Amino acid sequence: MKTKDFTYKGYSLEELQNMSVDQVSKLMKTNARRFLKRGLKTKHKDLLKKIRTKEKPVKTHLREMVVLPVMVGKTIRVHDGKEFVPLEIKPKMIGHRIGEFVDTRKRIRHGAPGVGATRSSMFVPIK
Repeated sequence: MKTKDFTYKGYSLEELQNMSVDQVSKLMKTNARRFLKRGLKTKHKDLLKKIRTKEKPVKTHLREMVVLPVMVGKTIRVHDGKEFVPLEIKPKMIGHRIGEFVDTRKRIRHGAPGVGATRSSMFVPIK
């Protein structure tokens, strides 16, 4: 059984990685294209520079950064409001925002009510 190679709008991952940011932005959907067309700010350029040079995971607060082909295969630690969550960038994430893949809210698990939680539990003996 042959595995299907990744393609984005008809281009392979290697071709995308060899393209400039302007060329890749023309292939993306409107929101990502608009973000890139307005020009990357200094903090976004610094993040890309760190991702290209460092081997260790890069920490960032930039949840609004669009995933580019250069980032594929790298691990980025994204801040969720409390801690830095590791995120492995995969080819299918291209064109999406980094923050989409890191949840900011934890799942709530309610336990049983304790003694004194209700009026009726006041009269229940502890032992």
